[in-house]
Amino acid sequence: MSNEVPRISQREVISFLQNPENYPAAVETVDMHETHGAIVFLAGDNAYKIKKAVNFPYLDFSTLAKRQHFCEREIALNQPAAPQIYLGLIAITLEKGGKLAFDGSGPTVEWAVKMKRFDQEMMLDHLPHAKVTKKAMIEKLANSVFDYHQKASREEVSDGPRRIQILIDELTDNFRETPKIFPKKEVSEFERLAKEQVSAVHYCLRFRGRRGFIRRCHGDLHLRNIVLIEETPVLFDALEFDEELATIDVLYDLAFLLMDLDQRRMSPSANQLLNRYLYRSGRLEDIYGMKAMPLFLAIRAGIRAMVANDHARQLSGTTAKQERAAAREYFFTALQYLSPKKPVLVAIGGFSGTGKTTLASLLACTLEHAPGFLHFRTDLERKALFNVPETERLDPSSYTLEINDKVYSRLLHKARIGLKSGQRVIVDAVFSKEIERADMEALAKELGVPFIGIWLEANEKLITARVEARKSDASDATPDVVHQQVSRGISGLSWHRVDAGGTEFESLRQILEIPELSEIG
Repeated sequence: MSNEVPRISQREVISFLQNPENYPAAVETVDMHETHGAIVFLAGDNAYKIKKAVNFPYLDFSTLAKRQHFCEREIALNQPAAPQIYLGLIAITLEKGGKLAFDGSGPTVEWAVKMKRFDQEMMLDHLPHAKVTKKAMIEKLANSVFDYHQKASREEVSDGPRRIQILIDELTDNFRETPKIFPKKEVSEFERLAKEQVSAVHYCLRFRGRRGFIRRCHGDLHLRNIVLIEETPVLFDALEFDEELATIDVLYDLAFLLMDLDQRRMSPSANQLLNRYLYRSGRLEDIYGMKAMPLFLAIRAGIRAMVANDHARQLSGTTAKQERAAAREYFFTALQYLSPKKPVLVAIGGFSGTGKTTLASLLACTLEHAPGFLHFRTDLERKALFNVPETERLDPSSYTLEINDKVYSRLLHKARIGLKSGQRVIVDAVFSKEIERADMEALAKELGVPFIGIWLEANEKLITARVEARKSDASDATPDVVHQQVSRGISGLSWHRVDAGGTEFESLRQILEIPELSEIG
């Protein structure tokens, strides 16, 4: 008796899965969603995902055995993070008479990942921008990604530069195959700039690899692979077909999501997500790792360009044209990331209630695309120093002169690392002491970067009312604190004065009109 698997085309399996009558439970309709490497069938309360019988340079699902292996791997990777979605593996079998069935007694001709169906409109790429970009949502998203990375298995390796160079070579080769989409001159420019960046961040990548920041990450972390379940962002569909592609620097994993938000015209949210992630991390190594972020963003955009191009080859007509246009747009976005802007230090000071943090957050993402400015804040540094949640109120003993000096010292140190890593930095603090302001100015002078000092001011009655109205904020300031600050006053101030008595956008307009700020671009 032969043990050979009957030759059934995948097209026959697809036709079987498209038919509602073939499912074990009552199903009225079947919706099919297709990517370059998989097809998902939404049937009733469940979803069934098969791997396409394709073979790309970076992905090989060409045999049944390989598709089984990668289905099993997909379940193993995704069940821990999304147990409410991933149910298990199911076989498509060939029964007597030539009919196909789910988990029948005949030989298996295809494998499928069985999942619990969720509302497609809750996927983050489907949600309205207004919902995705809410501060609370971005904070939840950053927390979900950070927690995922914390649980990821770690690899202590020092070949980070080699892994990145392999990706650059693969992307360049792919781009050169389609000169009508990826112009020859620009492809050469991509290759040159990317190699320059690899050389510039070589030691950074090796350092982070030896310190455990290369982990078995999600690998395909964009909005389409995150779904909102009970108001919590849940990561699913982690990359399963190449362990090396997914065993990467956590910041490279994060870069895919930042790039996706940026490309979807949600750059402010990308910046907020990054700063929230860095706060959750609290690791100076992650600030140093930002040196590689422009390269990470460029490669992520390049990968999306390559995948869109490969998908276009499987399609025809309008959809193929749309994919080719997307590929071209991602490619030129990659080029843009490879020419990052120069570092600059902006310090925003003012008494409590003048809106320092709000304006710093707005400014951090106003002037450019991702990643934007790194935003460091004394209120958060103080809570981190005492290892308490940001909204937990500290007692007065946490606000001694000694503690204040330690907080400002931490802030200065983080700003130094960020600037030396090529990043643009915004620091927000009261800065009522002349020495505190002088230290910031001296740092910028030492590193040879532009410095812009901004002082926000408003009348005591207004800022007291703002402080009284705060809820769930990292600042512990009270009306008494405001009164003490105003009574002590400010002297020796040489920073730009901004009237913060109006709306936050009126204050932001004044800041954006500062000549030095407009000059840095």
